[in-house]
Amino acid sequence: MAELLSKRWLITGVLTLLAGSLWAFQRQFREYPAIEYNDFPVPPDAQEKTEFAFARLMYPPAPTAMFDRAGPRWAEGMSSWTQDYPRADRHFLLALRRLTRIHVRSVEQPVNLDDGDDVYNWPWLYAVRPGEWQLTDAQAHKLRDYLLRGGFFMADDFWGTPEWAVFWDSMRRVFPDRQAVELENSNAIFHTIYDLDDRYQVPGAWGLYGRGYQNDGRVAHWKGIFDDKGRLMVAITQNSDLGDSWEWADSPEYPERYSALGIRIGVNYVTYALTH
Repeated sequence: MAELLSKRWLITGVLTLLAGSLWAFQRQFREYPAIEYNDFPVPPDAQEKTEFAFARLMYPPAPTAMFDRAGPRWAEGMSSWTQDYPRADRHFLLALRRLTRIHVRSVEQPVNLDDGDDVYNWPWLYAVRPGEWQLTDAQAHKLRDYLLRGGFFMADDFWGTPEWAVFWDSMRRVFPDRQAVELENSNAIFHTIYDLDDRYQVPGAWGLYGRGYQNDGRVAHWKGIFDDKGRLMVAITQNSDLGDSWEWADSPEYPERYSALGIRIGVNYVTYALTH
């Protein structure tokens, strides 16, 4: 317990140093129509200026995208990047507030790489269903620069060989000189708050009463891309659906063990991103 409290106070100190600059540039909350939810309540403190905000990556869909409803108007919502949005984000942020001392905003921030320099204002970036994205060359260049400057990117909820191919087609243009590698249990990201040596596949709610994976994604992978100093820049949860584990954390039908792991992974990834 003492060690856990020590870690939390260390995180608080680091975030205090970050707070001034983030408050100065943090954009006002904005919301877009989503493919699942358009009536999820906005918390009353949504406009609060905080030390940390959860940024969700907006991206153009690939031709193979199953969940896109907007096509070339993806930047207006109703596209693959809105899967689980905003329910998953806000549930996770409730947990992050409860389990850490991070002063976190209660709502997410959609971030568009085409929107000037906005991405540089957000130290954490999350994308769902990146097996359905297709970054432009300009977006790939912007994401590369963001990551090399110290940003952190989490890619979640894509399955098997075909979706990996789509994901990596864009990531190859982000980092043509780097590879994704399997993360060792000893990596610091699995031990920032919780010790997560015992990880398992996290299915979406869609997989609870049948096959718990999609395509040929039978085995969960925890991969990453590192910078030249050994900092993990990109955390990849392939063949698991952590977004659903956040989204359905309040549902009696969704098993607690999946939400428990998904939330702990998210907490570790955020704290790693803010302290490394």
